Amino acid sequence: MEIPFRAVLIDWLANDPALGAALNAVVEEAPSRVALPWLALTASASTNWGTKTLAGREIRVALELNFRSDDPLGGAALVAAIEARVESLPYDQAASGFRIASLAMLKARAEQRGEAVRVVVLEYRARVMAA
Repeated sequence: MEIPFRAVLIDWLANDPALGAALNAVVEEAPSRVALPWLALTASASTNWGTKTLAGREIRVALELNFRSDDPLGGAALVAAIEARVESLPYDQAASGFRIASLAMLKARAEQRGEAVRVVVLEYRARVMAA
């Protein structure tokens, strides 16, 4: 269920008109040749979260936003838009083989890399059950 969940989440983020206008790419793993800003689902891990009769997984994902700004608040609006889009992911994903039981933001961190390059990592936990 981890791989289908990753695919659904990337597709959901990539098909948002506001994010599409603000980002040069929404991809799985860091892109090799894309201008900033971009968003990538850079890591995930899953554990069993099933019942005796239904398969389930707890999936943790990390989304990494890379952008350029001299202003510490430069990416705040974009981060808020990403958070809002993730949190609006429809729970019924039966066509992809699962249903989301819960989706929660776990933590975020921000750092500066090099000259004016900033990175924000958003970590989420999704608990999903087989459809």
